Amino acid sequence: MTAPDEKDSSTLRWVGELPGKLNMIDQTRLPEEFVRIDCKSPEETWHAIKRLSVRGAPAIGVAAAYGLLLGVQNDENLSREEFLNKLQSTADYLAQSRPTAVNLFWALDRMSQVPKTHPELAPPELLVRLLAEARAIEREDQEMCRAMGEFGQTLLEDGQGVLTHCNAGALATAGEGTALSVFYAAARAGKQIKVYADETRPLLQGARLTSWELQNHGIDVTVICDSMAGWVMKEKRVQAVITGADRVAANGDAANKIGTYSVSLLAKAHQIPFYVVAPSSTFDFALLTGADIPIEQRDPAEISHGFGKQTTPDGIQIYNPAFDVTPAENITALITEKGIISPVTTENIASTLNSGS
Repeated sequence: MTAPDEKDSSTLRWVGELPGKLNMIDQTRLPEEFVRIDCKSPEETWHAIKRLSVRGAPAIGVAAAYGLLLGVQNDENLSREEFLNKLQSTADYLAQSRPTAVNLFWALDRMSQVPKTHPELAPPELLVRLLAEARAIEREDQEMCRAMGEFGQTLLEDGQGVLTHCNAGALATAGEGTALSVFYAAARAGKQIKVYADETRPLLQGARLTSWELQNHGIDVTVICDSMAGWVMKEKRVQAVITGADRVAANGDAANKIGTYSVSLLAKAHQIPFYVVAPSSTFDFALLTGADIPIEQRDPAEISHGFGKQTTPDGIQIYNPAFDVTPAENITALITEKGIISPVTTENIASTLNSGS
């Protein structure tokens, strides 16, 4: 299919003022169809997050911020206490959509702080502040994406091959992406980069989404099966691996789409640098190591009946974790909007992210 018009290209956006609606690309329909859908309630937002119409940690965070606003935007006539109770119950509800991406909880908490910092405001004024905060979260994500790309592209050389896993591009954020922003920044710097995109089973985010996105941006991309990654490295087709992350612990252990841990081991065995690109909002300093990161278990049918085709016998047991955790020792550098963190240690992470730069 052809690329969408420029006006339709944003992954998600708020339409109108108050009341308004959340409009987003339905990523479950790509690459065959480019379809935008509206969410007019927190329930519709919850289901959009759960079924992966919107996905990627930063994009989930932005969607949750607007979804929280959807839950209270028609309640300006409530008392302040009633309004705050509704706000909290909506936040609790949205928090149940997906457990691993920390940006979800970060955004909901940031939105929930608005009434606490403005105890003098009644619901009508709070709604205006909440919309402004959600828009700020979206805008800041766009700025962080571009900064991460500029830092990351300095690690790549013209003509290199790079492998990526899952989709960590514009479709996963409000901006240019995390991992894929590095490729876009490299292209702006005049570097020719060849990208190898793992299929990323079982939902094929690499084959369906990353290839579609990079192709539309004019980036040289080749799709490979997940099981081919080691051989592509052996053949010296790639000189770096770049992925995103859904949650990073205080010590640098990083949760990302299932299969990332295996890719990190392959990169280490072939002495290829392994980079993780993540904004500060994806770091969870309450978790000392990745052992404490909750791992989402998804519907077994994603494996047994992938895309409607039965591929396993009836009654067979299925194990379907959506994420795995790559230990910090396998990560050459973390690329954030505040700079490159290498070596990846608790101290270096804290120093960089608390730098205020």
